Amino acid sequence: VPVFLFVAAPYIRRYVAGGRCKSTARLEGKVVIITGANTGIGKETARDLARRGKVIIACRDTAKAEAAASEIRAETGNREVIAKKLDLADTKSIREFAERFLAEEKELHILINNAGVMLCPYSKTADGFEMQLGVNHLGHFLLTFLLLERLKQCAPARIVNVSSLAHHGGRIRFHDLHGEKSYNRGLAYCHSKLANVLFTRELARRLQGKFQRQEELTANALHPGSVYSDLVRHSFIMTWLWKIFSFFLKTPCEGAQTSIYCAVAEELESVTGQYFSDCQPAYVSPRGRDDETAKKLWSVSCELLGIQWD
Repeated sequence: VPVFLFVAAPYIRRYVAGGRCKSTARLEGKVVIITGANTGIGKETARDLARRGKVIIACRDTAKAEAAASEIRAETGNREVIAKKLDLADTKSIREFAERFLAEEKELHILINNAGVMLCPYSKTADGFEMQLGVNHLGHFLLTFLLLERLKQCAPARIVNVSSLAHHGGRIRFHDLHGEKSYNRGLAYCHSKLANVLFTRELARRLQGKFQRQEELTANALHPGSVYSDLVRHSFIMTWLWKIFSFFLKTPCEGAQTSIYCAVAEELESVTGQYFSDCQPAYVSPRGRDDETAKKLWSVSCELLGIQWD
């Protein structure tokens, strides 16, 4: 068995790594925002895109964000890698980030909603939303709303939402959206990732017909794969399992490939409302294809955030 594993190891790793983004597209003169890009797949996405154009790293922890930006600037030679504060668990912070960005930057071509929390104990955001739904869905929903006009002005542009295979286990519990009646940290994560898929689907539907050409502004979602990162830090068991089975998990660089692919691949110029994994289209759960639930979630999200988004 040890000899077999030694021989098979490279092939196993190649399989685990999954698809790679082969696009060499440049992003000169273009601006990218990546949320949660101080660590994990967000940081690796930023590292790759910084070799192509200007990247703004938007994170809650400004010290970690600046450290990541400094590291990427040194490695890529791109001075236009900028760290900005954004706390997705606080709508005031989201609005302040958007206001500062719109005042300081005149361009925005790619928005990658990457940040996320996973398996955290029950808690609420500054606005009283269940933490995983609040950060993973509602925070990015509001951020996208606030930046949408700038994306439209700079079209062709892309919105990329990092979801998960976990969306298959989710459902939108409108009767208990914030888990006040019952809460399971694993299921709450699944629910929030399903919300990402439904948001992407409804956003793409609403954007269709708004432009002369289909490729003007697209929105797609993705599953990055099972990645060895600190996303599971809130679960001792998952952290332990991740360490034991790290050989069978993607590295953050491998996990970032589909995010990069959705952001730059030329063949996706006119593709919208889709879900990808390993740099190719992937199966969406029946709940993730429910247009009525997507429309209702959109309406409820607007109501919770106090916005009108028609």
